[in-house]
Amino acid sequence: MTTRIPGVPVFKLYGENQAWPTPDLLHCESIPKRSSLHHWEIKPHSHADLFQLLYVQRGQAVVEVEGRRSEITEPSIQVTPPLCVHGFQFSENIEGFVLTLGAPLVERLEERLGAPLAVLASSGCYPVGRDRRYINTLFAALLQEYEGSAASRDLVLDSLVNVLMVWITRRSQQNTPPSGRDERNRQLLGRFIKLVERHYREHLTVEAFAHRLDLSSVHLNTLCRRLAGQSALQIIHQRLLLEARRNLIYTNMTIAQVSDRLGFSDPTYFSRFFRRLSGQSPNAFRRENGQGKEER
Repeated sequence: MTTRIPGVPVFKLYGENQAWPTPDLLHCESIPKRSSLHHWEIKPHSHADLFQLLYVQRGQAVVEVEGRRSEITEPSIQVTPPLCVHGFQFSENIEGFVLTLGAPLVERLEERLGAPLAVLASSGCYPVGRDRRYINTLFAALLQEYEGSAASRDLVLDSLVNVLMVWITRRSQQNTPPSGRDERNRQLLGRFIKLVERHYREHLTVEAFAHRLDLSSVHLNTLCRRLAGQSALQIIHQRLLLEARRNLIYTNMTIAQVSDRLGFSDPTYFSRFFRRLSGQSPNAFRRENGQGKEER
């Protein structure tokens, strides 16, 4: 589970610079609410620790996932896992919902199920078919509860998300053998991402992570590239970069303090790491995001 820093938001949504908008570990809104602000286009981006479910209820959407484009022309649910680069173009008559789940919530759901939610480990599109009315009702209830403040709201939200996860899992398993290499690899990827979340400050090698998963580093890299579109090292580095950005924007820590907190042995090395991954220095990033003055 993500370690919280006072004043630091755990998550962000597309196009927002402020903190995660609610204390919940999920966020629900209509597709037009956000996409209309961006001329019906959500440009390619990724989230380090967010799972997103896009329900296209009516209208069309062009989906780009890791550089591959596809069209949604019938009511469908698009699943996008963390660290997956994705973007959307919507028709102006689009109707539907976006449900965003924080990694700690997904972990809690998996504990209840007693198994990883393999369906969330890789991107996928699931037509709702004859279940359209059922899914419409489910998402409408999610949005109503999310925006409301009725008694036992959290319990109802958790229950609705559980129902949705079961539906997507069942749909993904249709015409698919109950067990196989792909399912095992998705579970391994989920375990790896959890290990990264717990140990990214320790700067463990890919080999060390692979050893904890009883894999070779080659196997781990192969499944990361195939299911997440990035190498194992890129996933580790992106998690470090996310935390660095949070600290630079939302705390008054010096560059040296941020470097130390993230386990770097030398602030100069941290600055080189940050520049290589983000294209700018920590000071420049902090200035651009309106936090403090440059350190000298």
